[in-house]
This record gives sequence, C-alpha cells and structure tokens, in this order.
Amino acid sequence: MSCDEKVDCGRRRLLLATATLGGVAGVATAVPFVASMLPSERAKAAGAPVEADFSKLLPGQMMAVEWRGKPVWIINRTPEMLASLKKTDAKVSDPDSLKLMQPEYCRNETRSIKPEILVAVGICTHLGCSPTEKFKTGAESGIDPDWAGGFLCPCHGSTFDLAGRVYKGKPAPDNLEIPPHMYLGDAKILIGEDKKGA
Repeated sequence: MSCDEKVDCGRRRLLLATATLGGVAGVATAVPFVASMLPSERAKAAGAPVEADFSKLLPGQMMAVEWRGKPVWIINRTPEMLASLKKTDAKVSDPDSLKLMQPEYCRNETRSIKPEILVAVGICTHLGCSPTEKFKTGAESGIDPDWAGGFLCPCHGSTFDLAGRVYKGKPAPDNLEIPPHMYLGDAKILIGEDKKGA
C-alpha cells in the first residue's frame, strides 16, 4: 500500500465520520424543532370545555372559572336581583341580546338557561378590561342613586346590569358574552359546549 492510498483512506474515513456526525446533529436539532410545532397539552386544554361545580355558591354570590384564558362568571342571582332586570330593560341598549351572535338560550330577560344562574364571560366588550361586581344597590353602590346592581368596567365606565346587558350611552358596544354551556346536573355546568342549548 502506498502513501497516497493511505491518505485517500483517511480522507474517506474523515468524510464518512463528518457526514455521520452531521446527520446525527441534524436529527438532534430537528426533533425538538418539530416537537415545538405540535400543540402542548396546556394549549390543547386551553380550548377544551371546562366543568364548574357551583353547589356551594349561595344566592347573591359570584364565582369565576377560566375558559380559553378568559374569566367566566357564574352568579347565583337572588329573587331581588332577578326582579331588578325588569327595571333595567328600558335602560340597556340591547335588552333581548339580538346584536351580538350569542346562544339562543340567552335571548330572554335573564340571559340564562336557569333564571337564577347567570353564566357570562367577565370581559368588557369595549376594550377587553374586566368589570367588577357592583351588587350593592342605590347610593350605597357609589355609582348612582338609582343603581339596581350589576357590573362596572373600571377602564372606561361601561356599566352592565345583573344579566350582563350594557347600559345605553356607554363605551361598550355589546352585552357581555354568554359562553356556550350546558348543565351536567343541578349545580354543575360544562362551559364551552352546549349540544345546541340542551
């Protein structure tokens, strides 16, 4: 074997080793890259329906759960809260929830499947701030002596009644969104799915 042949063999081995290492490095780089393009379990869950148990929610109380990164309020309204809705009908801009596409079962005065339970997305339809609950009525509310209870958006002053309907002349263009939901029992709901309002 001559010296030239030894050099050629060494070059071939070097070329083969370099190609092998390059291939391994390419695969090692590609696997995490491809994996990063697949949705994570958290991302999959973000769009999934959410179960909420409100069995411990007393009349007049509110709780919040997260669905698709948004707060969803569940309010157990008292008979007085429900009675206030008749008083606010003339003061709200869309009393029958006809402007914004919403589930059919929210197109009534209570905007709910069961009158006492309101399920609404807690995000103002103006610029996406989260309103605060103002359930105290009258002057005690700090809003208006005629205030019947509801929600106040602290960002730009939009007000909503106890059915999430926006008052006339406010920056918010629409009522609060009613998410698709359905009852799984007397005090358990599934938010994000409604099987056509069942």
